[in-house]
Amino acid sequence: MRLLYIVFVCSVFGFISCNNGTTTTTTTTTTTDSSKTQTQVNARPVQSKLNEAGTQLLMRVINNYYTLKNALVATKGANATSAAAQLVTITDSLQSFLQKDSSAPAAFKPYLDTISTQSKIIAAIQDETCEKQRLAFGTLSSAMYGLLKTVDLKNVRVYQEYCPMAFNEKGAHWLSNDSDIKNPYFGKKMLECGEVTDIIK
Repeated sequence: MRLLYIVFVCSVFGFISCNNGTTTTTTTTTTTDSSKTQTQVNARPVQSKLNEAGTQLLMRVINNYYTLKNALVATKGANATSAAAQLVTITDSLQSFLQKDSSAPAAFKPYLDTISTQSKIIAAIQDETCEKQRLAFGTLSSAMYGLLKTVDLKNVRVYQEYCPMAFNEKGAHWLSNDSDIKNPYFGKKMLECGEVTDIIK
């Protein structure tokens, strides 16, 4: 009888342990799903003048841009070179996609051309100080902002930020998915120099 009791207790503990494992997996999945919508406004689907597939490609362009921006913030020239090369690839993919879509406005093309050209310049530069890469990044950022305004991107927060000290006080903009200032033109030298000038949402 005692043996039956021990078997029963072990079975109950085994069942509880299995259920706890399932709960943990469910929680992890929920966390992963929620992180996908982290940059979305009120969890509404991202929208633009592009169709759904085009908008997804556009979001990949934006995310690659952020990777490049973060490399410049950290003053990691090799990382900036790699990120710029990836940005060229995904930008060219978006351009190819739009060429097949007769409904896509021609107004997008100049911005995409500039993004691709400036990304190629950054990818070709070997500079651990990032100074030369940052020059091309300023032009690239202006084109990226123009593109996002032209495609009428909605339900994603994109912050346009500005540093008045960049390029010998000529000033320059950049884009971020965060309102906190992390200056890609100076890195640690003047990390928090700048302000938010516009929010695309």
